[in-house]
Amino acid sequence: MRFVKPLPGSGFYAVIFSSTKNEDLEGYAQMDEETMNLAAQQPGYLGYESVSTGNKSIFISYWESKTAIESWRNNATHKMAKSGAQKWYKRYLSQICQVESSHLFENTF
Repeated sequence: MRFVKPLPGSGFYAVIFSSTKNEDLEGYAQMDEETMNLAAQQPGYLGYESVSTGNKSIFISYWESKTAIESWRNNATHKMAKSGAQKWYKRYLSQICQVESSHLFENTF
């Protein structure tokens, strides 16, 4: 789990990507690393958190605006990564949500 910046209390967007991966993941790790590094450089990118177990995962990226999300969607490298979806995934669901309220608790001990 990782955040690049502190998240605002509200008014930002979450892109939720839940997936089940296939057995054949040739090229996946390299493309994942490349797109993660590139996404972090995009204007309006706030950060992400993720959790996975076995071949199932949930990845949530946070964005300042829908415009920032659309810009990332249209990025050539991101489009190339999405072209591998049929090879790398058995199933995925992508959702864009506006966050109306956000509260963080972290136990520091």
